[in-house]
Amino acid sequence: MPIYEYRCNECEKEFEVIQKFSDDPLTECIYCSGPVEKLISLSSFHLKGSGWYATDYAGKKSSGPADKPSNSCDQNTSKASGCEGCPSSSS
Repeated sequence: MPIYEYRCNECEKEFEVIQKFSDDPLTECIYCSGPVEKLISLSSFHLKGSGWYATDYAGKKSSGPADKPSNSCDQNTSKASGCEGCPSSSS
């Protein structure tokens, strides 16, 4: 559902409201009941239901190549001075 921004002409507060496309625009401020105007701003929306990153994928751990340990040393040392236990230093 789209999120619309409004500004009150009396108290000058700005606020957001989630509305359906078919809903009529607000005419009264939610704080002071004064007249409001709809602002033109960047589009934003609220994802509902399953199948979105926030509901289905955000908490899962990947088992891809990025999760596997690297066989190369990330320290700037030569194999001669090497790091103890580093796979690159033991050949």
